[in-house]
Amino acid sequence: MSSENRLARINEMLKRELGSLCEREGIAVAGALTTVTGVRVSPDLRHADVSISVMGDDAARQEAMRLFASHRKRLQKEIARTVTLRYTPVLRFHEDRTAAKADRLMHILDELDIAADDDGAE
Repeated sequence: MSSENRLARINEMLKRELGSLCEREGIAVAGALTTVTGVRVSPDLRHADVSISVMGDDAARQEAMRLFASHRKRLQKEIARTVTLRYTPVLRFHEDRTAAKADRLMHILDELDIAADDDGAE
């Protein structure tokens, strides 16, 4: 088995586990939807970059990222307890703005579609 396949499996396993932990531990921000969108573990399994998508206003996004950072050690401890790996990776949280950008793009396209419909109605 190649190391790339192994890392991909570990990434997916950690993504699922972190998502479940966030639900069980109640790590959530009022007025925002948070999702673990991806995990990328370093080849030596010492670090993991965790992408978090936060749908909400700027204050909710900042609060969510602060909340994840403050719960980092507890999440790592739970990962160490539930997932068998040689090393428990140090989690580093990053905001994933892909969903917010896609939502904004869809809004712009909807506006253009409405404007085109209005021009054709005249």
